[in-house]
Amino acid sequence: MLRLKMLRLKMPQLKMLRLGITACAVGALALAEGFTFTIGNPVASQEFQMKTAAFVFRTNGCAEPAASQISATAEGLVKGARQSVVLKVKAAAKPGVYAVFQSWPAEGDWVVSLRGVCASESAGAIVPIGPKGFIRESAKFFPRPATSAEIEASLKALAQSGNKGENK
Repeated sequence: MLRLKMLRLKMPQLKMLRLGITACAVGALALAEGFTFTIGNPVASQEFQMKTAAFVFRTNGCAEPAASQISATAEGLVKGARQSVVLKVKAAAKPGVYAVFQSWPAEGDWVVSLRGVCASESAGAIVPIGPKGFIRESAKFFPRPATSAEIEASLKALAQSGNKGENK
């Protein structure tokens, strides 16, 4: 029955039907991505005040990026002792873009744990920091805040790698 009705549709109607189905599929895929972070070089913010940041990041999949709640903590291992430093996350002029400035000691091995909430969704990331900046290829992203075990594992991997990576 449906097939007979479809055959009766004229060519412009079929094109509109196809366009509507395609638009729905693309919309569903975009929503399926969820709330996430993307990290980048400070120059990517295109703001002069952000150029001295350790790194910048962008939120993705948030309908109202300005309403998202973002926090960050530097987690480190200095001379065998664990340290945590609450970081100030600075919002850029463009909604959903943020910068993290280094306020943790230069000594030791450090990762930055990002946590965010947008509406009912959460996101998290662990960004390792090397002597020359953040290490993009070792960053880990989660659909929730990172666990203590994940942070410890990242710190351990960073210490074992000799902390030589860079991507600034």
